[in-house]
Amino acid sequence: MESDWPQQDIDGMRAALAEAQKAAGEGEVPVGAVVVVDGDIIATGRNCSIVTSDPSAHAEIIALRAAGSGVGNYRLPDATLYVTLEPCVMCTGAIVQARLKRVVFGAYDEKAGALGSVEDLSDSRALNHRFEINGGLLADECSNLLRAFFEARR
Repeated sequence: MESDWPQQDIDGMRAALAEAQKAAGEGEVPVGAVVVVDGDIIATGRNCSIVTSDPSAHAEIIALRAAGSGVGNYRLPDATLYVTLEPCVMCTGAIVQARLKRVVFGAYDEKAGALGSVEDLSDSRALNHRFEINGGLLADECSNLLRAFFEARR
């Protein structure tokens, strides 16, 4: 339930949803992400794998690249990543490398989610960084956007 979340989290996810809607408008799978430090959005990203022919151009990767570039450091230990869909294995690896403090995601990904749905890499002893995970914020809105996108493509 939305009211159970802090307003800062709701605002972060709404900003990520706005990025996801932009992605949908560009014909991309509608996933959006924002990186927040001290309540300020320092970077945004949205899926652009189709347009760029780049399989790594997921919203999370785009946002993390922009955040690292913006602060001049690939490590973002005070940052929270808001993303509309549970991160995949690739994106979880990037989150670990960035040393994020926290990840908040919207929809659970029952096919490729790596933070609890299919795998839970956050608990892997093979990874050298741990971060807080909160899933399910505005999950219905995030899921509905994805569902509508894929239904329109069928």
